[in-house]
Amino acid sequence: MRTLIHLSLASVLLTLLTIGTGCSTLSGKTPLVFSADFEDGSLDAWQPTDAKAWRIEDANDGKLLALFKQSSYKPPVRSPVNINLIKDVFPGSFVLELKMQSTTPNYGHRDLCLFFGYQDPSHFYYVHIANKSDAHANSIFIVNGEPRVSIAKTRTEGTKWDDNWHSVRLVRNVESETIEVFFDDNPEPIMTAVDHHFKSGKIGVGSFDDTGQFDNIRIHAHEK
Repeated sequence: MRTLIHLSLASVLLTLLTIGTGCSTLSGKTPLVFSADFEDGSLDAWQPTDAKAWRIEDANDGKLLALFKQSSYKPPVRSPVNINLIKDVFPGSFVLELKMQSTTPNYGHRDLCLFFGYQDPSHFYYVHIANKSDAHANSIFIVNGEPRVSIAKTRTEGTKWDDNWHSVRLVRNVESETIEVFFDDNPEPIMTAVDHHFKSGKIGVGSFDDTGQFDNIRIHAHEK
């Protein structure tokens, strides 16, 4: 198992402050290009692989996006089946921040996913956050016309899901070709990768084959 390369807090902050064309900072200069808290009850901005698997649900403090059952979707190559994409946002460099909650009973591959650089059903990246790392779990993957392949440069031994909400941040820097994933308050990424294949594309949420909930989604980026 590859161990996580320790990055200093300063380097993480530098990455966050220099994404995007011209290295604009996120402190008011990198635009907020998308946000969703689902309080309006609408899913018009979303493009799911199976609309019947997704719905807006009421929670104690408002509404949320729920993947409440397995999608009836068969991808052209081995890759996640539960995908819900944002229709009209195609960023290059970006920061995606959101809340995620697993609603699946505990097991090794218990997962939720984030999708980005999405070109079509056979060409995209995804982040698979799961309890245990192996060749097919808890990693950054590319789907490039063939079954998914891990491209993680560093990752932890696993990311433990429980029944609570967790904060997740995905940072993509096209200029440096880096991908970083942060979980809760840990200043160090739980996984990283370097790849150049897809310079922009749609962003989405979902899972490989589990259920979960999503809320407070925000994307800062310079749109393509």
